[in-house]
Amino acid sequence: MIDWVVAAHDDLVRRGRRLEYATLTWNVVGTVVLAVAAWRARSVALAGFGVDTLIEIGASLVVVWELRAVHERRRQRAQRLIGLSFAALALYLAVLAVWSLASRLHPHPSPLGIAWTAATAAAMLVLARAKARTGRALDNPVLRAEGRVTLIDALLAGAVVLGLGANALAGWWWADPASGLVIVYYAVRESRASLRADVSPP
Repeated sequence: MIDWVVAAHDDLVRRGRRLEYATLTWNVVGTVVLAVAAWRARSVALAGFGVDTLIEIGASLVVVWELRAVHERRRQRAQRLIGLSFAALALYLAVLAVWSLASRLHPHPSPLGIAWTAATAAAMLVLARAKARTGRALDNPVLRAEGRVTLIDALLAGAVVLGLGANALAGWWWADPASGLVIVYYAVRESRASLRADVSPP
C-alpha cells in the first residue's frame, strides 16, 4: 500500500514537471515570436506581453526547482518567489498601461501578434487547469500558485488579442493598454495571497 502511494505521488510530481517543461518550451518560443511581432508593429502591448512571458518562464523555473526536492524551507522560498513574480507583473503592467495611454502610442496592426497571443491564451488555459488539478492532488501550494500565474498569462493574452483586434478593426489604439489594467487587480491580489501564505516557520 505504501509503495503504491509513493508511486502515485512520484507520478504526480513527474506530471507537474512535464507541465512546467511544456510551459517553458512554449514561452521560450513565444519570447522570440513576440519580439519580432512587437518590433514590426511598434506595439507596446506585444512588448509588454513579451515581458510577461519572461516572468512566466521565471515562475516555471521556480516550480521545477521546488519539485526537485520538496521540503518546507524550499517550499516557502518558492512561494515567496511566486508572490514576487505576481507583484512584478502587476507593477510592470500598471506602468506600461499608464505610459501607453498618456503617450497615445498608435501601434500598427499585427496579424502575427494576434495569432500568437490567441494561441497562447488557449494553451495557457489548458496548462493552468492541469497545474491546478495536479497541485491539488499533490497538496502543493507552489504548483497551484504558479498555475494562477499561467492563468493570468492566459487572461492577459486574451486582453492583448482584444486590444490588438480593436486597434486593427476599429482604430481603437487605447484598447490594448486599457485592457492590461484589468489584469493588474488580479495580479496584485494573487501576489498578496502568495506572500501571506508564507507564514509558517522553517
